[in-house]
Amino acid sequence: MYIRNLRDEASGEVSYLLADMRRREAVLIDPRAPDSALMRALLSEHQLTLRWILRTHHHDSRKVGEWNALLAWGAPIVQGDPRDGAYAPRDGERFHFGTEWVVALHTPGHTAHCLSFQWRDRLYCGGLVDVAQCPYQPFALQPEQLWDSRRALLNHPPETLLFSGHAQDVASVTSLSDQRRLNPYFGNASRDEFLLNVAALPERCHPDASHAFTPTLSS
Repeated sequence: MYIRNLRDEASGEVSYLLADMRRREAVLIDPRAPDSALMRALLSEHQLTLRWILRTHHHDSRKVGEWNALLAWGAPIVQGDPRDGAYAPRDGERFHFGTEWVVALHTPGHTAHCLSFQWRDRLYCGGLVDVAQCPYQPFALQPEQLWDSRRALLNHPPETLLFSGHAQDVASVTSLSDQRRLNPYFGNASRDEFLLNVAALPERCHPDASHAFTPTLSS
């Protein structure tokens, strides 16, 4: 296997390249338009065929030209938000590259259509873990759904590695056990505590949000 992480220092966004070197097939997870030349060079250098572009989420309305840049790759685009030119997967659907595969998991919350992609003991989870790290939307659009998606993570082994799509002030790779111990939005907080913590984050009103969030607490 060949694995390459590419982090943008300015925004903290992280893209990932996974490749089966025996079959020379690869997937890109959350590629950015400004990195297209470098990603193409990496694929060419290793003689890799791009099988899938996998997007945990997107903010195309804030990133002019991003969608057209992805279409120019000519590879199938998989994302939770259905639109012409993209495929919205079923929960648990597999996407093969060479002898490997990733599994798409529905993990809404940061946006309404967020996905995570599991490969072996790794979970590429976009904005699922680091609530306030996204430079385009530093809050959860659907906090209740985000709580449910995070709780579903607890079904995975504690040694599962979590790869974030945003890492401005935090590590891009952590373990599930570390997140449970150290992340105040993830660990041992109750649902009510989680929703109150998320509601207290700044910039609640945002152009991508249809309304400000008011937490619904347990009775």
